[in-house]
Amino acid sequence: MRTVIEGAAIATVDAAGTEHAEGHLVVADGLIDSVGAGPAPAGLLADRRVDGRGCLLTPGLVNTHHHLYQWATRGLAQQCDLFHWLIELYPVWARLDEDITRAAATAGLYRLARTGCTTAADHHYVFPEGGGDLLGATIDAAKAVGVRLHAVRGSMDRGESAGGLPPDSLVEDTDSALAGTQAAIDRWHDPDRAAFVRVAVGPCSPFSVTSELMAGAAELARAAGVRLHTHLAETLDEEKQCVAEFGRTPVEYVETLGWLGPDVWLAHAVHLSDGAVRALGATRTGVAHCPTSNARLGAGIARVADLVAAGAPVGLGADGAASNEDGGLGVELRQATYLARLRGGAAALDARAALRLATMGGAACLGRQDELGSLEPGKLADLALWRLTGVEHAGIADPVAALVFGSLPPLKLLLAGGRAVIEDDEPVRVTDSDVARDLAAVSAVLARKAGLTR
Repeated sequence: MRTVIEGAAIATVDAAGTEHAEGHLVVADGLIDSVGAGPAPAGLLADRRVDGRGCLLTPGLVNTHHHLYQWATRGLAQQCDLFHWLIELYPVWARLDEDITRAAATAGLYRLARTGCTTAADHHYVFPEGGGDLLGATIDAAKAVGVRLHAVRGSMDRGESAGGLPPDSLVEDTDSALAGTQAAIDRWHDPDRAAFVRVAVGPCSPFSVTSELMAGAAELARAAGVRLHTHLAETLDEEKQCVAEFGRTPVEYVETLGWLGPDVWLAHAVHLSDGAVRALGATRTGVAHCPTSNARLGAGIARVADLVAAGAPVGLGADGAASNEDGGLGVELRQATYLARLRGGAAALDARAALRLATMGGAACLGRQDELGSLEPGKLADLALWRLTGVEHAGIADPVAALVFGSLPPLKLLLAGGRAVIEDDEPVRVTDSDVARDLAAVSAVLARKAGLTR
């Protein structure tokens, strides 16, 4: 199957930052065959030709941190900081089941696709007793929508009785958590270069996981050859707790447990000392930057420019929809840019640096920089064709600036592995009405189960 896109502005996001004011890209059998300036070579046979005039072609965006189940609990705990938000929502999440999770994950992945995302990392760490196969339900949702999923098998083994935040009824014992994680890897992880499903290991956070589980998870992941993910340094409360309990900052604490390295990416990393920034850069530890969620919870502004300068891979994350009700990824381009400038001034992050975070930066966090994140021959054909012909972008001569600073454009085409996910701003594999209906239904069911008034 060969698809040819012609006439579009192209931002390849390769190492040289190559761009074409009007170029072409050829997809063959799920891979990028060629990309360059001007029209495709004369006489090139194609199964499909796409007119890209008035559009910007970019790599598909990579979401490095999400909690898809939270789409069933949007709009709650509106004035809470992180710890109080968790305390309010854990009892609700304790009533999740397979059907709720599947509908919520489908809605979340659909929204991500509508905003240019072709690969999503989902951190699922809530496994209520009797809830069913929640990780499997999330994987089913990714297959239904048509995007790639990095399923992070999360875990918690430190409940309230042990000084943690989650209720004891919602945590696993350490051995069960590790066994469940190994089972997920054995069942679903696909190491193939073109994989649509991969599994990572993800103990939730230092305030919900014991040191034994953190260390055991790192050992398990490295033996299995998969990546490691956790929340870290999201709030000042977390730092105070780590210092009080362990005599170390969060980064210092996880370093003692083997949790820094090029196979690790951390969610948030908002509150970092200069030394911590240097440590993440020196070890090539990745960071999932979640600007909207950090703002929604009042957590702070991450040191994105400093991390990038230090050499740490940094990608963008939408985070769970209970702390980011929009749930899209393309909108995080502007959010990341603006928050970086609030912290470091107007030159802290430009439009192309923001696009790189959402593409190559995210691919590097997930260990897929050789497969995803840029438009180069031989890479997987995950790409977004943004329509810039509307009044929202008219007159902006720089198409990358139009994408980042303007309102999020509609998608003329979104491909994952060369297969259409979105066409003319409409989903190919699911329908908006069905997704919305199912999400509303399961949200109401969960609210009733949790005793909430809606």
